[in-house]
Amino acid sequence: MGIDTIQINFNESAILVMNIVIGFIMFGVALDLQLSDFKRSLKTPKPALIGIACQFLLLPAITFVLVSIVQPLPSIALGLFLVAACPGGNLSNFLTHLAKGNTPLSISMSAISTILAIVMTPLNTLLWASMYGPTRDMIQSFSISVGDMFTTIFLMIGLPLIVGMVIRQKMPRFAARFNQIMMKLSIVIFIVFVIVMVANNFSAFTEHVGAVVWVVMIQNALALCIGYFTARALRVEERDRRAIAIETGIQNSGLGLVLIFNFFGGLGGMALVAAFWGIWHIISGLTIATIWSRKPPANDLATTTEVRRT
Repeated sequence: MGIDTIQINFNESAILVMNIVIGFIMFGVALDLQLSDFKRSLKTPKPALIGIACQFLLLPAITFVLVSIVQPLPSIALGLFLVAACPGGNLSNFLTHLAKGNTPLSISMSAISTILAIVMTPLNTLLWASMYGPTRDMIQSFSISVGDMFTTIFLMIGLPLIVGMVIRQKMPRFAARFNQIMMKLSIVIFIVFVIVMVANNFSAFTEHVGAVVWVVMIQNALALCIGYFTARALRVEERDRRAIAIETGIQNSGLGLVLIFNFFGGLGGMALVAAFWGIWHIISGLTIATIWSRKPPANDLATTTEVRRT
């Protein structure tokens, strides 16, 4: 059976649990956000605007070019479009800090992209999928309600975001303590989910994962490069470039998996793309962040040199 026709075995109870888990993770992320994160972006909007443009405009567009050149199987292409339309992952803030990037900028972009995802994720997914022939035919075979997708994304990320920020405002000590716990648990929860999914569909995974690995690696590399070099071309300082690159290259593939099971029937190629993305962007993100951590940004080096002279 081809990857375009197989469906990943995941029952309704597991899907419900997965929806709740994603909402719970977003609640934990929101506990680290406050209104000042948004105000900071309004004061110096250029880096944040560049980051959001890379996230929701350039990455989906470049993904369309990649798909047009490589021409993967339609279900894989549809998975690539969906992942490219997702907001940044919650690991991006930690990786930006490790990479000596602008962590407040990363937090601001995460907050803004999460809110925008309520609208932009379904719109981008359906827009680019409808522009590519094989995926256009595929999405027509599903009864996808844009309104239902908006509602699902709002319940999973919009509502937890609002509740988490209110609790952060009213109960800052609890928020700080609980956020640290969720930061550690979120990666573990996602990896466990992927392991369970693979275990339940081991034969399908081993048979078709080779068709997914290399194209996901290319897409992830393009995402990191789009963020960094677009920011560099627009004369953004190095700390901001690193934050934008990581924010663009770390996608909320967990949200993608939820949408795949809720609206695309657990379509095999899509699920494998989102699952491998979730694993690979942790590896690539940690690798590039570790490399950057050993090389302070140029402006930091200049400051250090100036201090030594005095």
